Order: sequence, then C-alpha cells, then structure tokens
Amino acid sequence: MNKKLLHFSRLFVGILFIFSGLIKANDPLGFGYKLQEYFEVFHCTFLNDYAVGAAILLCSLEMVLGMLLLLGFWAKKISWGLLLLILFFTFLTFYSAFFKVVTSCGCFGDAIPLSPWQSFSKDLVLLLFILIIFTQRAQLKPIFNSVKAQRIILGTSIFLSLSFGLYTYNYLPIIDFLPYKVGNNIPQLMKMPPGAAMDIYETTYVLKNKKTGENKKMSDQEYLKTGIWKDDDWETIGNPETKLIKKGYEVKIKDLKITDSHDVDYTSEIIEHPYYTLAIVAYDLHKTNVQALANLNVLAVSAAENYTIRTIMLTSTSVEQATAFSKAHRLLMDIFYADSVPLKSMVRANPGILLLKDGIIVGKWHYHNMPTYNELASAYFSKN
Repeated sequence: MNKKLLHFSRLFVGILFIFSGLIKANDPLGFGYKLQEYFEVFHCTFLNDYAVGAAILLCSLEMVLGMLLLLGFWAKKISWGLLLLILFFTFLTFYSAFFKVVTSCGCFGDAIPLSPWQSFSKDLVLLLFILIIFTQRAQLKPIFNSVKAQRIILGTSIFLSLSFGLYTYNYLPIIDFLPYKVGNNIPQLMKMPPGAAMDIYETTYVLKNKKTGENKKMSDQEYLKTGIWKDDDWETIGNPETKLIKKGYEVKIKDLKITDSHDVDYTSEIIEHPYYTLAIVAYDLHKTNVQALANLNVLAVSAAENYTIRTIMLTSTSVEQATAFSKAHRLLMDIFYADSVPLKSMVRANPGILLLKDGIIVGKWHYHNMPTYNELASAYFSKN
C-alpha cells in the first residue's frame, strides 16, 4: 500500500508541477504582473523590474522539479526542493486568502482562475502528497543510473523550460487564455447575455427589542416575511450588512473604457468600427520599444495612404506625457487612453499590435514579430 501511495504521489505531484509551470510559462509576462502584486503587498516594489525574469525562472524550476521527480533523479535533493517550494507557495496563498490582498494567485495562469481559498486548498493537498514523497524519499529510485545520462536530461530540461518561457515572452503566448484573443468579438464580451444569472446578495439586519433588550440577526427575506419592521418594539442597530451569496455571470471584458485627451468616451466608436483599424497598444510609453513604434509609424502612414486604414495608439500614460512623446517621435496616429489593466490583457507586449474589424480581433502581434505593411495588405487590406 505504501509503495502504491508513493507511486501515485510521485505521478500526481510531478505531472501537476510540470503542468503548473508550463501553463504559467505560456504567459510569463502575465505571471510577472502577478508577482508585482505580491511585491507591492510585501513592500518590495524595487523588485518589479525583475518580475518577468523571476517568473520565467520559477516556471522553469517547477517544470524541472516535476520532470526530475517523475524520473526519480536525485530524489533526496528534489524532495527537499519540492517541500520548500510548496511551503513557500502555501504561505503566499494563505496570506492572500486570509488578508484578501491578491484576488487570484495565478497558480495556473489565466487558464484556470482560482480564488485565494481554492489556491490555498490546492496547495494543502499538494503539501500532503509532497510530505509523503519527502518521508519516503529513500524509496525513490531513478529510472536509470547512468550519471552522464541524468546530467544530459537535466541540462536538456533546464534548456527547454527556459527557452519556452523566453519564447512566449518575446513572441506572445502559444495559447491565449485572455478575452482579447484572436477571433473574439469585443463588444459581445462586454455585454451581459440575455437570461444570464445575476449576483445574489443577502442583507443581514441586527435588531434590538426596546423592552427586553434582546438582540437578534435577521436576513432581509426574514425581515420582510415576518413584518417585524412594523413592530414598534423592535429597532435596527447600525447599518445592515450585505454580502455576496452566489456569484452570477461575469462579463469577460468589464473594465475597458477608451477616451480621448478630453476624457470623451470613444470605446464604441473604436471597437465597433466596421473597417480595419490598427490599434498599437503601448500601455507605458516610458518603457515601450521606441524603435518598434517608429517602424509601426511608417507602417501606419502606408496603410492610411493606400487603404485609408486608421491607426490609433492606446496607452495609459498621462495625456501630457503621451502628447510630448508623440511630438518628440513624430507619431502620425491618434492617441487614446485606457486603464493599464485592460491594455496589459489586450496584448502581452509594449508595444503590441491588434488588428480590429467590426469589433472582432482579426490579428495580434508582438513587436518582435510584427507584420510588414506588404504582409498586412496582402492578407487583409486588399481583401477588405
């Protein structure tokens, strides 16, 4: 029985660690944003510039530990590494849940969103199985004993895991789990579908009997059903407490608002435009790739001259700074403003490119692999 339990624990933990590392490495920039939330909570914002690097290393560590566990290599060291890592993650998820400081731990990226308490529960289960592995680590045997082969596999695992994270960071996620993926209709994702379940709330009243001094709590339904509010002997104490009982349908895109420099709302006009629009997303102009913007500027001029394609830039940088930046770099595109959160979700690049038509995201590119004007004209504009 112990051997079967150890075998199951080994498979369960190894596969889950590989999956967890792989799914986060698919979007290391997104995981980096999550790490920055933790840095802010623990007052370590000086580490923000290293968040993406830390994200790629953590993802690689998870994948390598999971792989080595499955292969049984260096069992004592690997079991120690797994134990220390899960204790660290368990502390973070508990802290997030108990103090309500980070609403989602990002354990499985945006692929499988978990609440803080769900994340903590998941880590407790993992901790249990890792403790089984740790206490019985002497029984773990490598699949083969060749030291040379083990080192080659270790090196290959490290190389592949790091390469995957670096690739997705530089060329966008392989699988896009965010609401702004290619093919999605932005206006539709901003609306509540007909008949969708709404949030259900419950209000609790605290009442006091003026004659007896008795206190009791009562839900809003009981409050109305009993008609106690008509009884002059009872009075409410303090303010009623309202809490969410059941979460209803949540629109996929709920925080997108695009404005001009005078704070006029242009969201509908831009995302529902019936013709092609090139949207250059540069959420932070202080950290954007200036050369990439210069190349996109040239592309925008050609698109406007030959096909009357409108090019806009979306940023969360202040109006004054964005205007100065535009003049300094002679950008020939209209600038609009939005919060950094939706802009970071639109495309994991700074700048990144979205091609929109009639509310649909037709294409999306990182500035490292942005298409040329001829490629866009051939694939899209000439077929408009």
